[in-house]
Amino acid sequence: MSVQDAEKTVLESITAMYDVCFQAEKKVADFILANPGLAVNANVSELANYSGVSDATVVRFCKHLGYEGYYQMRLLLARDIGRRTVIAGMVSQDETSVRGLFKSIAESAMAAASATEEKVYLEAADIIRKCSMVHLVAAGNTTSLCKDLGPRLERTGIRCTYSTLAEHYMSHINLGSSSEVVLAISGTGTSKYVVKALELAKQKGMKSIAVTAYQYSPVSRIADLLLLSTPQGKRDNSMFRISRLSEMMVLEVLARILESTMENGNRTIMESEMFLSGTKF
Repeated sequence: MSVQDAEKTVLESITAMYDVCFQAEKKVADFILANPGLAVNANVSELANYSGVSDATVVRFCKHLGYEGYYQMRLLLARDIGRRTVIAGMVSQDETSVRGLFKSIAESAMAAASATEEKVYLEAADIIRKCSMVHLVAAGNTTSLCKDLGPRLERTGIRCTYSTLAEHYMSHINLGSSSEVVLAISGTGTSKYVVKALELAKQKGMKSIAVTAYQYSPVSRIADLLLLSTPQGKRDNSMFRISRLSEMMVLEVLARILESTMENGNRTIMESEMFLSGTKF
């Protein structure tokens, strides 16, 4: 994309290229032009569903416009909407105050609570309790969630692997068996590394659980069980695109269920605490 083209808004680019788009691509263009706020909070699979086309058509449309792919177009659309919001003076003082931020976080927690039925959490916990090993997989800034959850599971008595490198967790899964489980974390549900890990797990006969904000995504289509971190229609703020708070809350609930229901879990946690006590004053 040239510098001159990059200065255009996404909506301007779509309008300028509309007549040379293929018929299926025009369906995507029509939806974005009519619903930019909804489009910016959708991943590639959701935008495809909204537009009545395939994921590949969405990606092809974005490249036809001159973007590297859907994700780049979405980022620039978010930038455009952000500019328009600021210009219109739509950001209230309460939304940027400390009290307002705490309120927003609390609302996110309650939204996460309503995104997935309780029985799904209990089923996920049961699958993890009965498996011989849990492989935690994520990509980018989400890998820190694996590094936090891994030691907690181990201290509860659950064997697991967790690494920030895709090469490592792919190797662990490749050496695994059908008695093991993959727990994948992907806010957008579109990480190629996470999708590849889930595909490999399926080849090995492993069950898989995905923590994601999207009911419709490449990750969601492969995983056996979904723990949704955000209900449909609630991804309407800019922090959603960079914060993993909702996924953290889902994992916290799952960890606490396991900590309270694992046989000998309290004893294992105490043994771990005693082992670590010598490292503290």
